Amino acid sequence: MRRTISILLILVPLISGASGENLLLEEANKHYTDQEFDRAAEKYEQILASGKESAEVYFNLGNAYFKTGDHVQAILNYERAKLLDPRNEDIDFNLKVANQFVVDNPERLPRPFFSRWWGNLANSSSTDGWAKVSIAAFLFFLVLLGSYFFSRSIRLKKLAFYVALPLALLTLLSFSLAWHQHSMIKNRNAALIRCPRVTVKSAPSATGTDLFLIHEGLKVQITDSLDSWKEVQLSDGNKGWMKDSCLVKI
Repeated sequence: MRRTISILLILVPLISGASGENLLLEEANKHYTDQEFDRAAEKYEQILASGKESAEVYFNLGNAYFKTGDHVQAILNYERAKLLDPRNEDIDFNLKVANQFVVDNPERLPRPFFSRWWGNLANSSSTDGWAKVSIAAFLFFLVLLGSYFFSRSIRLKKLAFYVALPLALLTLLSFSLAWHQHSMIKNRNAALIRCPRVTVKSAPSATGTDLFLIHEGLKVQITDSLDSWKEVQLSDGNKGWMKDSCLVKI
């Protein structure tokens, strides 16, 4: 574990803002560089509170919390960064390291092939990336459609027709993938356990049967809700109810 953390600190530098003009970001980065990690985290939180959400800021915030020893907050912000930038290897690496501090490690149920394939394909780009592909493919499709209807050349009409078909499919596919990624960000049904220990119940009631015990930092899926209770599902398929005060949505 100690060796892994040292690799983390060496290989994954602090990500800076693209413009370098945001005063809060500059202050946060300086606090981080000066190893004032609590103050750096405060500044990054202020940036996010102002509505400037980005994978870079979440990643920086996760790093700051990791350095303070708050592994739950580190995991939370790495997960949020991953939602916005699913292909980032640095985020994946840091998330993997931070998850080693989580007590629970339930086995993951195998996913159906299509679900696994679709998820991997969607995560191969961001929402913006798939949206750009969809727009570009649609514009080319319109150009070819115009060529098909207005060209006098039979050969050009045939070429436009046969090229327009796959472009139409690409437009629909990339739009669907962009919508999938957008829905993941908007709905945010994944959550982290924020309390040290939680007893999961068989029903949304304090008198429900105790099913199993889980600990802080574990990622779960919210599958149902009733008042202040949430039904959660673990990666191994186990389900149960718990108070939402011990959950924080990713």
